[in-house]
Amino acid sequence: MIPPDRRPPVAQRKIDHLQAFDKDPLIERHGPGFDQIRLTHRALPNLDPDAIDTGTSFLGRDISFPLIISSMTGGDGAVVRRINRRLARAAEATGIAMAVGSQRVMFCSGAARDSFDLRPLAPGVPLVANIGAVQLNTGLDAGACRAAIDVLAADGLYLHLNPLQEAVQPEGDRNFAGLADAIAQLVRQMPVPVLLKEVGAGLSGADIRCGLKAGVRHFDVAGRGGTSWSRIEYHRRTDDADDLGLVFQDWGLTTIEALREAAPLLRAATGPTTLVASGGIRNGIDMAKAMILGADLCGMAAPFLAAARDSTAAVTARIRRTKREFKTALFLLGCANCASLKGNESLLLRGEHHR
Repeated sequence: MIPPDRRPPVAQRKIDHLQAFDKDPLIERHGPGFDQIRLTHRALPNLDPDAIDTGTSFLGRDISFPLIISSMTGGDGAVVRRINRRLARAAEATGIAMAVGSQRVMFCSGAARDSFDLRPLAPGVPLVANIGAVQLNTGLDAGACRAAIDVLAADGLYLHLNPLQEAVQPEGDRNFAGLADAIAQLVRQMPVPVLLKEVGAGLSGADIRCGLKAGVRHFDVAGRGGTSWSRIEYHRRTDDADDLGLVFQDWGLTTIEALREAAPLLRAATGPTTLVASGGIRNGIDMAKAMILGADLCGMAAPFLAAARDSTAAVTARIRRTKREFKTALFLLGCANCASLKGNESLLLRGEHHR
């Protein structure tokens, strides 16, 4: 618990988050629903696994398989800088995308800028900047968003939506009024695509429609079932009797529920769209299931955090293991490439999950 008279600045808040991960294994909720999805095994896949093409593209760049290191560290200090750099080097080594954590700290501490100067370490892969959407209501403007993009030489900008986290957080910014209009205005001013992202409670169909109306064409549903930011903020409460973070630790749509709502809306949308599945995805089989449900790309964060504290090599090994799992899933499903997976529920899902 944080003493109420010692609420830390933004940079320290991010360190608090990392410390909460260390001391509470139940922050990982293990409930995205992927274990309930049954797949159609092919005993005669009629494929050479070495010939399977896992490559795809994201934000105009080719990647080796449909994975993005999701946003996780957005603070300052040696620990955060080290983690971000190891993640960036591993992303480049394995040819996958990476998103940084919230860059709001850049505007509170000039020294924090260095934590996000990652393009020299990852010159060939998609990098995504990140600002909390609610900060558009607290003084961050288009200029600040462009600064966040510029320091990273980013290919896109995540606007993360986290009303639950803000509601539980002791110093949370809770005024989401008029935010849809502010997002629409920002989208028109940005030099790169804007992506709307939840942080663990899921985007609903209504949220997708709202984003589409605002001009957004790229969405990361980030459903519940993985990291619970509500439970993380519970550890930062200023009153021992405040259990709001525990009460709401499993609030929201599962990743599967969010994908089911988002996929048909994006299929019907005009022009290209991107659907990112994150929230409790922990291996290559989960990735395959998410793509069958309509995702173009999958995001993982927590599985890389422990590895990033160890070394770049540890992160690289974890990514390569995930790629092997994903490629094996494609082989056992009889799918020669990612396009064979996407939205192919009628052939690849079994039982009650096939509809």
